[in-house]
Amino acid sequence: MRGISKAFRGVQALKGVDFTVRAGEIHALMGENGAGKSTLIKVLTGVHPRDGGEVLLAGQSVSPQAPREAEELGISTVYQEINLIPELSVAENIMLGRQPRRFGFIDWKELHTRARRALQRLEIEIDLHRSVSSCSLALQQMVAIARALDVNAKLLILDEPTSSLDEHEVAELFKVMRRLREQGLGLVFVTHFMDQVYAVSDSITVLRNGELVGEFKTAELPKIQLVGKMLGRELAAVEKVGDTMALGADAKTTGDAFLTAKQLGRKGGVEPLDLEIRKGEVIGLAGLLGSGRTETARLLFGADRKTSGSITLDGRATALSSPAKAIGSGIAFCSEDRKSEGIVPSLSVRENIILAMQAGRGILRLLPRRKQDELAAHYINALRIKTPSPETPIQNLSGGNQQKVLLARWLCLQPKLIILDEPTRGIDVGAKAEIEKLVDSLRREGMAILFISSELEEVVRASQRVLVLRDRKKVGELSGEQINEDRIMEMIATHE
Repeated sequence: MRGISKAFRGVQALKGVDFTVRAGEIHALMGENGAGKSTLIKVLTGVHPRDGGEVLLAGQSVSPQAPREAEELGISTVYQEINLIPELSVAENIMLGRQPRRFGFIDWKELHTRARRALQRLEIEIDLHRSVSSCSLALQQMVAIARALDVNAKLLILDEPTSSLDEHEVAELFKVMRRLREQGLGLVFVTHFMDQVYAVSDSITVLRNGELVGEFKTAELPKIQLVGKMLGRELAAVEKVGDTMALGADAKTTGDAFLTAKQLGRKGGVEPLDLEIRKGEVIGLAGLLGSGRTETARLLFGADRKTSGSITLDGRATALSSPAKAIGSGIAFCSEDRKSEGIVPSLSVRENIILAMQAGRGILRLLPRRKQDELAAHYINALRIKTPSPETPIQNLSGGNQQKVLLARWLCLQPKLIILDEPTRGIDVGAKAEIEKLVDSLRREGMAILFISSELEEVVRASQRVLVLRDRKKVGELSGEQINEDRIMEMIATHE
C-alpha cells in the first residue's frame, strides 16, 4: 500500500500511509485509538474506497470494491467478532457462500473434502459435522481462519484474534500463524497486546493519528521505543508536565478507603488484581489501549460480572452485580464512549442532567419539573456549561460541554466514587483544563475518583496514585513523587 489517504466528512483518517507486507511474514499493525488501523484494513479489503494512493498485490495494482472482490484476489480477513453461523456445521461454515454444486444441488461430498483440506492446512482435527455453537472460541477462530484460507488466500488479516482467548489458546493460534508463515502466506496481525507482538511477529508498522510513524524489524525495536512511538513521545524527550496545574501533588485530603478490591478479575477481560480507592483521592489507571483499563472500570461498576475476587465498600463486603446496585452503593460511571453510552442526543440538556436521578426514582415517581429546572440551572452554572438554554438538545453542544453534562448527571446523585473513563477524549484544550480542575475540586471535597486516560500527562497531573496495566494485568503501582511519564512508560514496556 502506497500513499493511502482516506477522509470521512472532512476528517482525515489516513494521510499518505505506506504499508508493506511480505510473503512468509507476520506483520504487526500497531497504534492507539484513532491511529487509523481499522480504516487502513477496510481500505485494503474493499470496505471503503480510498481517496488516494495505490495497492499492489504480488506486483499487480488492485482496487477491490467489496470484501468479496478482495477475497477473490487472495486477501482474506478474520475479524475480532467471529462471523460464523452457530447452527451450521463446521464444514458448512467453512464453505458458506462457496458451496460446490452438482446438478443444481449442493455436492456434500466435495464440500466436506474441501473443508477437510482447509483444516489440514492448519493441522487441526475437528469433526466436520459438529455445530459451530458447540465449539470453543479458540476452535471457532480456527474455523474462521480455515474459511479464509479456502479462497486461496495470499494475505491473511487477523483483527484482534486473541482478544477472547486464554494463554493456552493463544499459544495454539501462534503455532497456526507460524505454520502459515512457513507456507508462504503474508499475515497482518492487528492487536493491542505488546507481549504477543514480540512473541510472534517479524515486523511492526506503527500508525498514529492517521499517519505512518514507521516500519520496524521486531527484533530491532525495544519495547520502550515502541511505547514511545505509539504515544507520540520518546522516553528521553518526556518532560513532566503540569507545573502550573500540579493537581496530584497535594494528597492531604486523602482519607480512609472507600472501595477495596481483592483479586478482582474476569476471564477474558482482566486478570485478578488488587485495588484500593480512598476518599478524597484520584487514582489513575494507565496503560495502552487493550491493557484492561475499561474492563477494570466496568467490573467495579457491575456492568460486567466478575469471575474472581471480592469488593468491599466502607469495609463491608458488597456484591456489585449490576450497574443499578453500584449506583445504589454510591458509584457513578462516565463511559469513554460518550455518544453511544453517555448522552441521549435528542434530549435536552436538562433531561440529560436529571436522567440518572429519574431512573433511580422509577417511571411512576416523576421528578417535579421545578426540581428538574433547579438542578439543571445549578449545574449549568457550577460547571460553566455553555448552552443557549437548558432546553437545547445536547447534540448541539460541543464535546467538552457534553462531557460536563454527563458529569452533572452523576453529581446530582452525590456519589462517593466516580469512575471517569477518558473524560477528556475529543475535547479542546480549554475544556480539558476545566474538566481537570473540576476533578481536583471534587477530590478536595472528599470524593473518590478513578481516572482513566490515554494521555499520560493527564494521569500524572491528576493522580495521587497510579495503577499501571499491561495486557490485562496489573504490572505495578506508583504514588507521590514516583509518578511521572518516564516511570509509567518504563513499567508498561519492561515489566516481566
